[in-house]
Amino acid sequence: MAATKKAVLGPLVGAVDQGTSSTRFLVFNSKTAELLSHHQVEIKQEFPKEGWVEQDPKEILQSVYECIEKTCEKLGELNIDISNIKAIGVSNQRETTVVWDKVTGEPLYNAVVWLDLRTQSTVASLSKSIPVKNNFVKTKTGLPLSTYFSAVKLRWLLDNVRKVQKAVEEDRALFGTIDSWLIWSLTGGASGGVHCTDVTNASRTMLFNIHSLEWDKELCEFFEVPMKILPNVRSSSEIYGLMKAGALEGVPISGCLGDQSAALVGQLCFQDGQAKNTYGTGCFLLCNTGHKCVFSEHGLLTTVAYKLGRDKPVYYALEGSVAIAGAVIRWLRDNLGIIKTSEEIEKLAKEVGTSYGCYFVPAFSGLYAPYWEPSARGIICGLTQFTNKCHIAFAALEAVCFQTREILDAMNRDCGIPLSHLQVDGGMTNNKILMQLQADILYIPVVKPSMPETTALGAAMAAGAAEGVGVWSLEPEDLSAVTMERFEPQINAKESEIRYSTWKKAVMKSMGWVTTQSSEDGDPSIFSSLPLGFFIVSSMVMLIGARYLSGVP
Repeated sequence: MAATKKAVLGPLVGAVDQGTSSTRFLVFNSKTAELLSHHQVEIKQEFPKEGWVEQDPKEILQSVYECIEKTCEKLGELNIDISNIKAIGVSNQRETTVVWDKVTGEPLYNAVVWLDLRTQSTVASLSKSIPVKNNFVKTKTGLPLSTYFSAVKLRWLLDNVRKVQKAVEEDRALFGTIDSWLIWSLTGGASGGVHCTDVTNASRTMLFNIHSLEWDKELCEFFEVPMKILPNVRSSSEIYGLMKAGALEGVPISGCLGDQSAALVGQLCFQDGQAKNTYGTGCFLLCNTGHKCVFSEHGLLTTVAYKLGRDKPVYYALEGSVAIAGAVIRWLRDNLGIIKTSEEIEKLAKEVGTSYGCYFVPAFSGLYAPYWEPSARGIICGLTQFTNKCHIAFAALEAVCFQTREILDAMNRDCGIPLSHLQVDGGMTNNKILMQLQADILYIPVVKPSMPETTALGAAMAAGAAEGVGVWSLEPEDLSAVTMERFEPQINAKESEIRYSTWKKAVMKSMGWVTTQSSEDGDPSIFSSLPLGFFIVSSMVMLIGARYLSGVP
């Protein structure tokens, strides 16, 4: 029998989408932006102490190889020839910090995740060294001094991990965010791997000057970071190196964007004033501000949006960052056992259609924009004997929407022109109740693309458009039209405002729960070893009885 002929679809582009919760590899048709196949692997998070969040860099790297191999197998089953994959883009969780040995290729410590809070006292101490009238850190980086960004995580590793200190002394240490670790490893690792990052990821380290687009000597001295361990900064769209192993050996890696910048590109937000909101582990609202840096008066960040080519101009964005969005659903599943799968949250919320006055502030890692309050912690309030797990599930979804409302309000005040609708993407947008709640709470339409994988799409576009690859045109007339699903507000404006103002009361009650000492060193009391879930569940049991937690009426 003659061999089955492989389908010819024109040039294809792959994208690694390495997030906080999972890794994926997706393959797109560069002419139509159609998603042809993908594979996903969930990533473990480790919590060695209260407030600490770590991941294994080797597990992350292995998950990338696994996703690439499995996706290529699936393409084979579809009769699609993988030799048509002409480029690979990388999109990644930002800020998460890795230090590794360039001789052995081994990580010198776990990756310290962006959500991690161990540096709270470091931040408090450093903030005293910044003159009030000359906040050079924010002026140069666009960022507030916070546990969120890489510089303080790197400072902690340099201060506390002997293997890191020794490697720096012996000139063997390399630092990078997840993109750098992956690109270095995929392009050869200890045998000639390329140590680089792109401008979007560099802009989240707090060591990078967003005006000159270079590592900043003054910032590196302030954080006491040796510049020799930093990666080379490149544009978001150029050939960095070639894959050195696996099914796609020899394919160029030619696109690199932090996940939120990738989603901005994937949503085609190329014009000044266009914005998108991504619902992932956290929630991130970005508004393209064009070639100018706009500094926020209302708690937002100024960041690099993208630079799509070595000789192309840089674009900036205003960003509102929420630490906990999808992570609250994972917490209800893994910590409280209220649901068995993340998808069940929609079913539970649908059963009641209301939180019945219950409000959930998931400040597990403090509050990000617009408050930047590291002392906040998660609370559930407004409980009554009537409250059951369905109401808590609904309140968790509402919490994501209320947090988005807060950063949208801040963005409207900074930009001066309110958004008429909100473009959304990310895994959580498959939840129709969440999307309808979001439209109700914002009181503007929410618009969702039919293909929600816009983060991976943005990375693929950057890779395919790179000089030397040239299989993806970013000219407006060549960009494929995207089908959208639209959610209109279905409640009256007064009810929307009442719910929002009650939420803000709950937020105030979440603040001031911890001191910097207890966050970094661990409170010596017996209670510090107990998970947050213990206190919440204990309170619920005392208030409403176990039968309500089971959802029994």
